[in-house]
Amino acid sequence: MTQTLTIRRPDDWHLHLRDGAMLRAVLPETTRDFARAIIMPNLVPPVVTGAEAAAYRDRILAALPEGAAFKPLMTLYLTEDTDADDLAAAHASGLITAVKLYPAGATTNSASGVQNFDRVRPVLERMAEIGCPLCVHGEVTDPAVDIFDREAVFIDRVLDPIRRATPGLRVTMEHLTTSQGVDYVQSADQGLAATITTHHLIINRNAILVGGIKPHYYCLPVAKRESHRLALRAAATSGDPRFFLGTDSAPHTDPLKENACGCAGCFTATNTMPLLAHVFEEDDALGQLEAFASLNGPAHYRLPVNEATLTLEKTDTPTAFPAKIDTDDGPVTLFDPGYPVHWRVA
Repeated sequence: MTQTLTIRRPDDWHLHLRDGAMLRAVLPETTRDFARAIIMPNLVPPVVTGAEAAAYRDRILAALPEGAAFKPLMTLYLTEDTDADDLAAAHASGLITAVKLYPAGATTNSASGVQNFDRVRPVLERMAEIGCPLCVHGEVTDPAVDIFDREAVFIDRVLDPIRRATPGLRVTMEHLTTSQGVDYVQSADQGLAATITTHHLIINRNAILVGGIKPHYYCLPVAKRESHRLALRAAATSGDPRFFLGTDSAPHTDPLKENACGCAGCFTATNTMPLLAHVFEEDDALGQLEAFASLNGPAHYRLPVNEATLTLEKTDTPTAFPAKIDTDDGPVTLFDPGYPVHWRVA
């Protein structure tokens, strides 16, 4: 027996496409299901100017599969030398949708990120004036802070002071991983929202460490305790408009994941929508999947909801997902939830 669910076509509000051969290989995995995606700017070198964002957008559009209906939503990488006028011009023209803040050293290709947050305050104030959202990788990099506490400490030390000093700034806390993060978003009256990834709804830190190190479950921010995963599930399935999907799908080739210093990231673009249907059904919340995947994100970014629809279907036979995506740079392993999934995109 087949069960179906039709929702507005979803968007991905946090996506890594990389560049070159990797871009060409993984882009179709997103365009198959998603209408739009916020594109991360942490290339090497990073995308820091409007001209660089335009060039990257053109490379993405050139790599689109034939007939694909997909719009990349570009971002700039915030540095302590960001030109506020260039940023404002890129935003006014519609070239960029947001600006991304990486604390220096927090994650992949973040070396050019911010160390002294006081130095970016004028740019943040300009962003508040023009209505340009700030996307935040919310972790401190202080070596004295335990890696499992980095998000909670970031809220107290960095994010809350920024929001108090710049009250008109619209902020997206990306890839939320803690109950403290959920509580903080829920405490805000306006101007704050958060993305939640597919994999953080499914795995906790045991998945990475029990029975041997599992490099394909290693991501940043790292998965936390089960209590945090359950808090994320409750937020995602609640219908609360402040929470929406940002996969943080992050492709790395197997040799870069499976070595003595493996890269952080889970690649979920291919199977996110079936996995979400499984999660929301488990929590008796299929009726809230459209809000999480298709409605809440556009509302926060002040964009229209997609007119097209996507239909998911559930069958008695488990869905067979590819184990890997082949690229000219090498194979990329697809995130495995660790259990059979009976949902698929029709």
